[in-house]
Amino acid sequence: MIMVSSCLAGLKVRYNGTDSLNDVIQQMVAQNKAVTVCPELLGGFVTPREPAEIVGGDGRDVLEGRARVVEKSGRDVSGMYIQGAHRTLEKAREVGASMVVLKEYSPSCGSAMIYNGSFANEKVAGSGVTTALLEREGIRVMSEGTFLEALDSGLI
Repeated sequence: MIMVSSCLAGLKVRYNGTDSLNDVIQQMVAQNKAVTVCPELLGGFVTPREPAEIVGGDGRDVLEGRARVVEKSGRDVSGMYIQGAHRTLEKAREVGASMVVLKEYSPSCGSAMIYNGSFANEKVAGSGVTTALLEREGIRVMSEGTFLEALDSGLI
């Protein structure tokens, strides 16, 4: 089973109430080849919500207490992101996920790139909180772009 970010399957759960629909991923969910998850909703957030970015590092640093996830207004929401990551890990184990495909750039889901914490639309190399936890626990995580490339080339 593959677990995918809910927004990639067309669910309007992003911070601004939109989705990041990918037709291939949506079709996989419809065919019961994938299940959806939104770590931020599992962490207690609602849609819409204030944008948040990681300040002082990446998801690994948040898990170790060396960085924080903050909303644009400055409110520290690290605990909610960590809670969502742990609940996502539980769900991945429940469904026996062999891989998790998460939305790139998100402070939860980014797997290679995240926003740099300046709220200036600038990205840096790093992972989100959920990705960091899943990878630490041995679960394969990839972005939607990497997943689709691997699918197209027959690697998956």
